[in-house]
Amino acid sequence: MPNVRLTLDPHFSVGPVSRRVFGSFVEHLGRSIYGGIYEPEHYTANDDGFRRDVIDLVRELGISTVRYPGGNFVSGYRWEDGVGPRQDRPSRLDLAWHSIESNDVGLDEFARWVTEIGGELMYAVNLGTRGVQEALDVLEYANIPAGTALSDRRVANGSPLPHNIRIWCLGNEMDGPWQLGHGTATEYARLAGKTARAMRQLDPALELVVCGSSSAAMPTFGEWERTVLTETYEDVDFISCHAYYEPQDGDFSSFLASAVSMDRFIDSVVASADHVKAVRGSDKTMYLSFDEWNVWYQSQYNDGEKITDAAVWPQAPRLLENAYSAMDAVVVGGLLISLLRHADRVTAASLAQLVNVIAPIMTEQQGPAWRQTTFYPFSITSRLARGTVLDPKIDSPSMHTDAYGQVPMVDAVATHDEATGNTSVFLVNRSLSEAVTISIDAGQLGIDGIQSAETLHHEDFHAANTLQDQDRVVPEPNKSAYVDNGTVTVTLPPVSWTALALN
Repeated sequence: MPNVRLTLDPHFSVGPVSRRVFGSFVEHLGRSIYGGIYEPEHYTANDDGFRRDVIDLVRELGISTVRYPGGNFVSGYRWEDGVGPRQDRPSRLDLAWHSIESNDVGLDEFARWVTEIGGELMYAVNLGTRGVQEALDVLEYANIPAGTALSDRRVANGSPLPHNIRIWCLGNEMDGPWQLGHGTATEYARLAGKTARAMRQLDPALELVVCGSSSAAMPTFGEWERTVLTETYEDVDFISCHAYYEPQDGDFSSFLASAVSMDRFIDSVVASADHVKAVRGSDKTMYLSFDEWNVWYQSQYNDGEKITDAAVWPQAPRLLENAYSAMDAVVVGGLLISLLRHADRVTAASLAQLVNVIAPIMTEQQGPAWRQTTFYPFSITSRLARGTVLDPKIDSPSMHTDAYGQVPMVDAVATHDEATGNTSVFLVNRSLSEAVTISIDAGQLGIDGIQSAETLHHEDFHAANTLQDQDRVVPEPNKSAYVDNGTVTVTLPPVSWTALALN
């Protein structure tokens, strides 16, 4: 059995844990909203029509920010369609997903839902088919207490208090040819810059996210970031990153090392941002909002299968409802390690998405809601990661991957909360076949006990949680973990994710 050594030292840290890294994403797409978080006929529905069983699971998941209303959807969205009496709201064609949008859920209801889950709303404005004026209008409607036409309209619609949205996305994936309003980097940058400056005239303290490339595989990647930030650097606070992962041609070793790809992506965007900073002679640091990330089996979704006849577009069809395996959960755990490892620059992130659509939570109409395998690494990491992210020193055997060459068999990150003295360690064993024993030197942290040790692993790494078997894959106590004289020892089975809470 291979042996791995990990050394933790509070003097070697990355940055503070940002709660916004544990955000998610709800888009008007498939059954994410209608039949997901919102089902007025469900026996658990609240007065707004939202399922309380889903609310309970979202709270357990530990979500911080929620990005809304898209996604590709936002580039054709008219925000005013979703406010006011429901019976007066128009149904619209959604060109992004070839569906009918009823507008039964809009800004006011969703803001109340986010408050109920204890989260923060992260709102995206439409810079695809709209622009500066519409962004100013929704900002006035959402954030001004009263006394203007749009703020008084919100009050009349049943929301007397402002929604006080602090973080705003300036469009979505505007480098993608699939996006309504797609244009060049220069065209988008000028519109985003105008919008940002206009919104800041209303509220200089807003936090604004400008669109980076929709993927590191885009032919414009890198140059898009440079062009957009050259135009907007002093007007925005974040640049966005989007990335999805799935095994290619059955290459599970590379898939389990997906965090290597995320690391490289983040480092490249940081380099682009810092290049612009240097050229401009700015003393401002640009942060990253990794506001779409997940495992997504995109190869299973054929865009050519979209219904093209708008006369028969469905409402809330089943789209992108991936069933996640134990291996997928291990990969998600690894991606969370990557995000925490870059805590000095990645200060916001959104797991895409939250319910039914490539999601950790699934529902059935008039039926139950349940946790997918990917629910667990997210919920546990969100609960345990507190204080400061440490930079662990890892001595691990390597393994070969076709995509990334030699990579460490074990990946890890740790957080330390100085106020409580508690330390959390998150570990992934990427090996398909070998268990490993890891020794963690935590003497510098005064560790003398293990509060909990949980491992997510299944002998069949393709096993999933389904409607018929909702608890097939769940974390189990790792009984191999023990501490001796400041050294924690634990065995990690192959294809596994482990969380240790040390005190």
